[in-house]
Amino acid sequence: MALTYEFMDRKIEEHFGFEARDDIDGVLSTLTPDCEHDVVGWPGGPSIGHAQARKFYEALFADLAESKTECVRRLYGDHFLIDETLWRGRAVGRPFGLEGKGRPLAFRMLHVLEFTNAGDIQREQVWLDFGAILQQLS
Repeated sequence: MALTYEFMDRKIEEHFGFEARDDIDGVLSTLTPDCEHDVVGWPGGPSIGHAQARKFYEALFADLAESKTECVRRLYGDHFLIDETLWRGRAVGRPFGLEGKGRPLAFRMLHVLEFTNAGDIQREQVWLDFGAILQQLS
């Protein structure tokens, strides 16, 4: 299967849509069963497979609410996509170990997604603007 830019756009938008609805099963449906899910700096390190990724999303959805994403730019390659996104929402729990207190939060994210030949996400690496998060929640 040839992966077009449009196909990769649809897949990441589907993934982000499930995240915005706190739909863990939906998010996992966009990832291969043996996926590598790596949020750089996350204390547990990279997650391998659906069971470990589920634990990450359970924690994330308990800490952040009203998730909205805005694409800033995307770069494409053969079977990969780099996405710069602005995330906006509220910090309702203890995101990244910081007391949220229901405050508004906005930060940039950089996603590096690798796709299988069938078009599923096999690897998702996420880089967060922790400086912006610390400034808003400290």
